[in-house]
Amino acid sequence: MLSGGSDGVIVLYDLENSSRQSYYTCKAVCSIGRDHPDVHRYSVETVQWYPHDTGMFTSSSFDKTLKVWDTNTLQTADVFNFEETVYSHHMSPVSTKHCLVAVGTRGPKVQLCDLKSGSCSHILQGHRQEILAVSWSPRYDYILATASADSRVKLWDVRRASGCLITLDQHNGKKSQAVESANTAHNGKVNGLCFTSDGLHLLTVGTDNRMRLWNSSNGENTLVNYGKVCNNSKKGLKFTVSCGCSSEFVFVPYGSTIAVYTVYSGEQITMLKGHYKTVDCCVFQSNFQELYSGSRDCNILAWVPSLYEPVPDDDETTTKSQLNPAFEDAWSSSDEEG
Repeated sequence: MLSGGSDGVIVLYDLENSSRQSYYTCKAVCSIGRDHPDVHRYSVETVQWYPHDTGMFTSSSFDKTLKVWDTNTLQTADVFNFEETVYSHHMSPVSTKHCLVAVGTRGPKVQLCDLKSGSCSHILQGHRQEILAVSWSPRYDYILATASADSRVKLWDVRRASGCLITLDQHNGKKSQAVESANTAHNGKVNGLCFTSDGLHLLTVGTDNRMRLWNSSNGENTLVNYGKVCNNSKKGLKFTVSCGCSSEFVFVPYGSTIAVYTVYSGEQITMLKGHYKTVDCCVFQSNFQELYSGSRDCNILAWVPSLYEPVPDDDETTTKSQLNPAFEDAWSSSDEEG
């Protein structure tokens, strides 16, 4: 696992639980520390493995750079310099046709950097304020979502000259039929974006303490009500959705806790408590079905699904309340129960 800190340091962890204990500490394999010649000078905002090969990863920082690293040597293979602070970057998890990195900065333009040529290939214009979050679709190679402090979320096809496909409208066109540029996704800054694992829907969070679920093909607000989703972040908020679960969940940093909602009903399932200070980011690991969260308390916590404890056969005190509902057997062979 890659981890970036507010001190500019990047650490790689081995997630394997070799001790087989219920509670364990992951070992740091290596790090890019303060004494490294290419270490970021300020806070690391985003780190991401190259989607097709862990031999390379990228990091972006408030020091106005995006760096491409060789994992084996821990040396920079390339550095992209920007005029503004970098809030977020993302590489497409599915693309085999391009190597574009989308970058959101304090400026209103979305930058697209090409790893093959080593240059910023082109710019997407349309937002009016800083770009706080960017995310490629996990379904289509060329579809990109961007969120801005101008209250807008835009979907782009980066192959098109005009670029922008849709500016999401929280009112679904009912309030204003005037021009698309008037559309807003939230009544405040939009600082978080996350596609569902199948790419058919997009979740957004804003400083209006709301989370919204959108149909990513037509841009329609599905009007799912998640209630108040507390969001005081001044920069990008990194939240995540589950993958491989029978019911999809969304995990959102909520102060020093993480709120868990069902994606399509909006029901809040639980609050994960364990951090002592504000949680800034969380990511879901589908292979292990684990959630990882990073906080200002300088800890990264791993969360695993809770399974019921097996009870000895001779103990007759077992009640259904002791079982995780997912493991309850609702089938009956009784003729009376039908």
